[in-house]
Amino acid sequence: MPQSVPSLPRRVARLLRTSLFAQVACALVIGVLVGRLWPEVATAVQPLGDGFVRLIKAMIAPLVFCVVVAGITKAGDLKAFGRIGIKALIWFEVATTIALVVGLVAGNLGRPGVGMNVDPASLDASAVDEKTGGGELPSTSEFILHSLPDSAVGAFAENSLLQVLVLACLVGAALLHLGNTKVPAILPAIEQAQELVFAVVGFIMKLAPLAVFGATAHLVGEYGLGALSTYGKLIGICYAVALIFLVLLGIALKAVTGLSLWKFIRYTREELLLALGTASSETVMPRMMQKLRQAGCRDDAVGLVLPTGYSFNLDGASIYLSVGTLFIAQAVGVDLTLGQQITVVLVLMLTSKGMAGVPGSAFLALSATASALGVIPAGAVALLLGVDRIMDAMRVSVNLLGNCVAVFAVSRWEGALDAHRAKKVLSGEIAFVPEDEQESGVDLTKDSVEPSRKSPSDDVLAASAATSGATSAAAATATSNESDPRVS
Repeated sequence: MPQSVPSLPRRVARLLRTSLFAQVACALVIGVLVGRLWPEVATAVQPLGDGFVRLIKAMIAPLVFCVVVAGITKAGDLKAFGRIGIKALIWFEVATTIALVVGLVAGNLGRPGVGMNVDPASLDASAVDEKTGGGELPSTSEFILHSLPDSAVGAFAENSLLQVLVLACLVGAALLHLGNTKVPAILPAIEQAQELVFAVVGFIMKLAPLAVFGATAHLVGEYGLGALSTYGKLIGICYAVALIFLVLLGIALKAVTGLSLWKFIRYTREELLLALGTASSETVMPRMMQKLRQAGCRDDAVGLVLPTGYSFNLDGASIYLSVGTLFIAQAVGVDLTLGQQITVVLVLMLTSKGMAGVPGSAFLALSATASALGVIPAGAVALLLGVDRIMDAMRVSVNLLGNCVAVFAVSRWEGALDAHRAKKVLSGEIAFVPEDEQESGVDLTKDSVEPSRKSPSDDVLAASAATSGATSAAAATATSNESDPRVS
């Protein structure tokens, strides 16, 4: 008897029930419709998106700590970890500089601000202060000092990723130094805590469609679609530059690792859509770490490169800052010379590194750049207030993909990438399984780069298992002796 084919409604219902991508996509469309038709309702549902972001952020610091500590101990070589960090910083600096230069070239060719003839005196500079909360970007020394924790609890309480990374490196180094004889139970406890965090993240991710609906409805309801006509040329240039930069990233990824960026985008489509819907790349960091690890990247590379990139590798923000600076100058009738544009690149290379976690950081960076040039009125930065939120989708997607490409490239550079497994995963031959759904004891990254390499963590686990086994055997013997009348 031929097998019956499910009807279209049944197939759609099953797809919505099982596919996170389909759920988020539907939530995105519904959010746009609600925001356009009922703006007052859209404002009321904003807490759905904000609440989801807060829940995910609560898990990021403990997750990064556990992944980095476990990664250091499994690699068994602190020098290798240091090399990964140095190579990551080199990649970040090259990538952000290219993003800045490409943005400036596009701004000169497209000239998005020409013809606006804005009088700077007519702009409300106080609106920028309201957006930034009156803050300012930290200096280089302040940025470095802020990266060093003055309290172990405070680093987690403030959700400061760089401080958590420093603590994790110190703890990982201490575990390697002490070895398996002095602290046999610490590493298994950290790995179990990591599994617990991933399980919590799995629970939170089920709320992703509600978060995307709330955030999208609020965006469309509050800002409307009018900015698309007012700033259409600026938006078009920024998104075109982002596309060009992603093509360059794809070429670099193919040349360095042999992997396809398009296949990686398909592999992470749920996370990318969620990041776009919530306008936050932090919401998908836990899932991206899982997917990168299952795609053949070693734990220590993922644990160090991805979180560090959130502070040092803001490629999308760099594109926006360079194009935005030229837009402001052109709008107020200032023609920047080549020397001044080189100054823009140099200033943004510094200010863009201290942006992460600072409210209104893009406007602070633009204000700092305008002050450094001395020819653009600081109040002119207010021109971008109406379009900043629309640029979030571009910034988030490019930042996220840029950091993921950096993980693959640095892993390959350091010999911490299983390229064979990566190709199978990105081609769909090996399915992604969330770590909270994996069977206990199953290692989906078994075919690692150096499968025969024995790490200190293996010794710790072996010692812990041996101790547990010996204790259980002794207990069993004692019980047997007590119940055996022949034993006196």
